[in-house]
Amino acid sequence: MKKSIGSKALIYPSPVWCVGSYDKNGKPNIMTASWGGICCSKPPAATISLRKATYTYHNIMETRAYTISVPSKNYAREADFFGLVSGRKTDKFKKTGLTPTKADKVYAPYVDEFPMVIECKVMHTFEIGLHTQFIGEILDVKSDEEILGEGGLPEMLQLSPILYAAESRSYFGVDGFIGHAYDIGKTFR
Repeated sequence: MKKSIGSKALIYPSPVWCVGSYDKNGKPNIMTASWGGICCSKPPAATISLRKATYTYHNIMETRAYTISVPSKNYAREADFFGLVSGRKTDKFKKTGLTPTKADKVYAPYVDEFPMVIECKVMHTFEIGLHTQFIGEILDVKSDEEILGEGGLPEMLQLSPILYAAESRSYFGVDGFIGHAYDIGKTFR
């Protein structure tokens, strides 16, 4: 028998994606977002939902582009940190020592050290309560060669992505618990 736990933004797992954007002066920024997913196969499209208060929201509204860098579990602390502070006041790339790389197909940076990157051009935006949903056409997917398997596609275990459990504020890998969200990235402060 199933027990009702109420109306919540609760679907397991949620991705841990790092969304890249440039501000109006060309400064690279990165933030962590978990509200997102694939939303169309033709054209290929990915969606992210951001609060208007975020620096990234304003950057994407201005440039109409974003990247999604998929961190491996080895970068869980950095990914967590990207969600703890605002790019308005902190250069997150400098603070973590990670490299912003300009995307080839869109005007947005990605995290060079992360094993998978998706480059998106904004097709639509939708206001949904507290969040704005950005639907981006996927113009390119890049992947480190060492995580590619048969058929030239990324292997899940080699990618080793981070998954997020919102209600418990916890990160998991495909092989188990990694750490607590809003905590493990504090070492960069």
